[in-house]
Amino acid sequence: MNRPAIVLAHLDGMECFNADDHAALGAVGELLDTDALSRWDDPRADELLARAEVIVGHWGCPPIDGALLDRAPDLGLVAYAAGTVKGTIAPEVMDRVRVTSGANANAAPVAEFTLAMILLANKNAFMARDLIRSPEHFDAVQDPAHPVGNFNKTIGIIGASLIGRRVIELLRAFPALSVAVYDPFLSADEAARLGVTKMELDELCASSQIVSIHAPDLPSTGHMVGAEQLAAMPTGATLINTARGRLLDHDALTAEIAAGRLYAILDVTDPEPLPDGHLLRSSSNVFLTPHIAGSQGTELRRMSQYAAEEIRRYVAGEPGINVITRAQLDRLA
Repeated sequence: MNRPAIVLAHLDGMECFNADDHAALGAVGELLDTDALSRWDDPRADELLARAEVIVGHWGCPPIDGALLDRAPDLGLVAYAAGTVKGTIAPEVMDRVRVTSGANANAAPVAEFTLAMILLANKNAFMARDLIRSPEHFDAVQDPAHPVGNFNKTIGIIGASLIGRRVIELLRAFPALSVAVYDPFLSADEAARLGVTKMELDELCASSQIVSIHAPDLPSTGHMVGAEQLAAMPTGATLINTARGRLLDHDALTAEIAAGRLYAILDVTDPEPLPDGHLLRSSSNVFLTPHIAGSQGTELRRMSQYAAEEIRRYVAGEPGINVITRAQLDRLA
């Protein structure tokens, strides 16, 4: 199998793959149709699936389960070019074919966005912007417990995930910023290798001037940052959430924001988007963005390149970059 037959599957009308991506995939296999399947009852689906040896999925890929595999008897690889496979690829698929994810490719822009937010938050850049526009914003916040600046500060990372670890890696370029991590699955030895201080969640919140959430969205992590954790954060500290809105108790955060005690940088919310008129939409101590931290524009090319490399490795009999197994599902985002 030198050139496996490849089928694309993603949301209808979304340009997940451009001409360059098609060329990259065509270099490692035979791209059966550049027009992706967005549903399995597409009139083309049976013919394409009967020939498929690789499915390259992306956002909006229709669910892949055991019944779908029965329609694709030669399928050996599902290369999901986006992030989490949860809700898209059923666990039984992982027992029958290799499944890979582009989550590590998508981790890069999220981590870069987070680093930028950390550095700007430590300079209180967003409040400074608003003060130029309207000086009365100064009266909306309490005096911070720590002065501004990117020197001698502690950055708290919640979750040593793919993204959390990438943020830690990027922060190594700033030795004056120390890093603390809360992750119940992170061993002391691994924390030492990462060059971080392992802390319990409440201790991390109390010790950090910036707290950034990078944990997976699991039943056990809902509202893991709640009133108690927010109250432990020093006055003037900043909470960053680029993970999932459900991890954060927004009612508790709204109370702290209304009091002017904390700052928040929110790329995700619960619900998403927030209702019109919500305090977190208009508060001067909140920087709100509409889920833009992940791959966009040119960054989508990185994920397609990862998918092409996963196909090359599969054909060559090499290990995948990011193979997803059923055993991992309980800890994945």
